[in-house]
Amino acid sequence: MCSTVLAVVFGLYALFAPASALLALVFVFGFYAIMDGVAALVVGFRHRRTSHWGWHVAQGVVSLLAGIIALFWPGPTVLALVLIIAVWSIVLGVTEIVEAFQARRHGSSSWAWLLIAGIVGIIFGVVLIASPAAGALALLWVIGVFALVLGVVQIVWAFRLRRAAKAVATM
Repeated sequence: MCSTVLAVVFGLYALFAPASALLALVFVFGFYAIMDGVAALVVGFRHRRTSHWGWHVAQGVVSLLAGIIALFWPGPTVLALVLIIAVWSIVLGVTEIVEAFQARRHGSSSWAWLLIAGIVGIIFGVVLIASPAAGALALLWVIGVFALVLGVVQIVWAFRLRRAAKAVATM
């Protein structure tokens, strides 16, 4: 229930204080990456006798660097995140368009939806690249709305589950 309340609080925070929420997300990522890096380094050095220990160490170093960069340079971190999402969206859009034409060739009735999704994905990615600051704000609003809706749905579900458990207990 605690995570549910936190989701609602963060959703509201993201919608009403987007700059602060974005900074908080960057810091959460930074601390997470540092902890992940330390854990990967520990695993790597503890398993030096295995053939893949070096990959754990490499992962640890990359995670530590990403975390430090996020904490000390949050602005460029936000920009990098927006650009990564933009490129991902464009690549995903292209693959969906290719898949749509293949689905059409095989007689699928849902090819148009794939085509539309691909076009929207490409447009979204291009808009993010063209205006990363507005894109970061839009992404934060999407995250905020998602967190808010998720939290409310989970709260409703929790009350329904409690009511069902009481009904079963009285049988």
